[in-house]
Amino acid sequence: QVQLVESGGGLVQAGGSLRLSCTTSGRTLSSDAMGWFRQAPGKEREFVASISWTGGNTDYADSVKGRFTISRDSAKNTVYLQMNSLKPEDTAVYYCAAKAYGGSFIYTRPVDYNYWGQGTQVTVSS
Repeated sequence: QVQLVESGGGLVQAGGSLRLSCTTSGRTLSSDAMGWFRQAPGKEREFVASISWTGGNTDYADSVKGRFTISRDSAKNTVYLQMNSLKPEDTAVYYCAAKAYGGSFIYTRPVDYNYWGQGTQVTVSS
């Protein structure tokens, strides 16, 4: 049974920072591409960031470029999302996802991913 568990969400003031973590059990991530997505109330799930299995390739949504950083520690089966300069519009449930055997590619569509976490709430107050 593959499980992805996110943590690190919470309430923060605008301009603040949070670091989300996603740890996988039941599967090693070493060959998987990983992604972060978010979903705000009444909106569709949207791409935030993705990282290749080597960690050498990353991609970000335009709305978070320069503020968010995705990274991974394959030895710990963990992916991180460092979020700086947070804005109220970043408020959403954040999900991590794994693309099995993703290779060196980046994936930005939810349909590309095989496994999902349960999500962690991030709320940014103005």
